[in-house]
Amino acid sequence: MLKGILAFLILVIAFQAHAEPPSGIEILERIDKNYDVKSRISTATMIVKGRRGTRTITSKSWAEGFEKTFTHYLSPPREKDSKMLKLGDELWIWSPSADRIIKIAGHMLRQSMMGSDASYEDFMEDPQLSEYYDVIVTGEETIDDRACYVLTLTAKEGKKVAYYKRKLWVDKERYLALKEELFAKSGKLLKKMTIQEVFKVDDRWYPKRFTFKDVLKKGDGTQIIIDSIEFNLNIPKHIFSKASLRK
Repeated sequence: MLKGILAFLILVIAFQAHAEPPSGIEILERIDKNYDVKSRISTATMIVKGRRGTRTITSKSWAEGFEKTFTHYLSPPREKDSKMLKLGDELWIWSPSADRIIKIAGHMLRQSMMGSDASYEDFMEDPQLSEYYDVIVTGEETIDDRACYVLTLTAKEGKKVAYYKRKLWVDKERYLALKEELFAKSGKLLKKMTIQEVFKVDDRWYPKRFTFKDVLKKGDGTQIIIDSIEFNLNIPKHIFSKASLRK
């Protein structure tokens, strides 16, 4: 009898431990793990819905971790064969029309990338949120029939980030931020991101289609569609060189 009671108590304790919701930092670490890969090769379509009309830009990208990214723009004719290279905290672009390599730095990082709602600074951001932000869980909500944790992130002291504060709605099952709001230190809302579609690649969930909106700009935002993506492939070292920008 005593053994039966002890076994029951152990089961109750184990259930309670399992039912305990994750902490804010545990949720961020799960998000980070989902994006942390050795390398990735992807093709994407970017649809810019500005006040002057809609533009569609396609590209192919190679990346190693978060430090190295090389992007080759494939269309439309105006952007075709333009290239962009990120190495650590440095960024260069090259276009056939100018035929010169331009380093993007300082205030230039805040400029629109290819006319989209995303800036070069957004592109340079390290997605490892747990390293740069303190976090608290502020509630739970449902987004598109998906149960979500609501997180408030504040930049850690001494960390250089584009957005001092972030608010995330994180899918409890897939650990993707289905919605995000980005704020200045003053508390002013600057940008929004919403995921409309996800897909599973290998053992991880990844955004398939999402919209990035600069709330200070007119237009309906920029939609990004991941057409294909592969993880942990070997990428030739020469891809991540300034010489590749002119090839």
